[in-house]
Amino acid sequence: MSRFTLAIHGGAGTILKEDMTPELELAYLAGLQQAMDAGFAVLEQGGSAINAIKATIVMLEDNMLFNAGRGSVFTKKGVQEMDAAIMDGKTLEAGAVTGVRNVRNPIELATEVMLNSNHVFLSGKGASDFAIKQGIKLEPDEYFFSQFRYDQWKAIRDSDTYSLDHTHQRLEELMRDKKFGTVGAVACDQQGNIAAATSTGGMTNKKYGRIGDSPMIGAGTYANNLTCGISCTGHGEMFIRAVAAHDVSCLMEYKGLSLQQAMEVVVHEKLIAIGGEGGMIGVDAEGNAALVFNSQGMYRGYKSSDGKEMVAIYK
Repeated sequence: MSRFTLAIHGGAGTILKEDMTPELELAYLAGLQQAMDAGFAVLEQGGSAINAIKATIVMLEDNMLFNAGRGSVFTKKGVQEMDAAIMDGKTLEAGAVTGVRNVRNPIELATEVMLNSNHVFLSGKGASDFAIKQGIKLEPDEYFFSQFRYDQWKAIRDSDTYSLDHTHQRLEELMRDKKFGTVGAVACDQQGNIAAATSTGGMTNKKYGRIGDSPMIGAGTYANNLTCGISCTGHGEMFIRAVAAHDVSCLMEYKGLSLQQAMEVVVHEKLIAIGGEGGMIGVDAEGNAALVFNSQGMYRGYKSSDGKEMVAIYK
């Protein structure tokens, strides 16, 4: 039995202690801990990495604090459009959805796509039709409404500005605050199998059916038993251009870098070279975890069977 490990993130960006109330900080840390505990319990009971990360993401999607599922931000049209992806490192099977509405847990739909659709990536109405066919739980628009997300959107909806998920700033500070709201989980189970998953509500005020890196296999989400499982959070356009998640795997496979080394090259060199801000979490088949970011903060945590555990927000 190999060391088993779970790592999670709840978004990265300009997250500063001075902008956070003590109550909100505790709420974020508690949300991360609860999600991490839910996923780790699956691993402890001998469950698969896939089931562990799905359990983790469901908890984060159900938590209004995070920009995924229930806490998703508003688009230009004033609705929520959600993306998610999941990948099994043992088989290289993957499932992803983009632009879905009213799906309570997009990660469950992405898993159904992986297991039961004969496809990898479904979008919009087609993804929603498949959700209905598979009996995925739906919720009305009101379920996804949160006042602070609405206020964020209201502040910029009449402009051409889009925003990467500000949370608790005064309105005049909105434009300098950048938080990339995505949730993700990666795991290595007792059998040494790896999996990765990411879920997001995208950008506040996004237009034209914009899609970020989160649901794109290889950009925001990737898993391969030979190398690693990666989930990214950041300025999605740059992560797509860098094929960031897959690049970590390539550096490990072809150059022999460790997980930590490969992630540092991608996050601190390759992404920065093209102006990419954010971070990523990763695990390898030995149960090592790495959490690397080039932004001011990243909601993050990890827990391993060797007793190591942490949750953190700031640098």
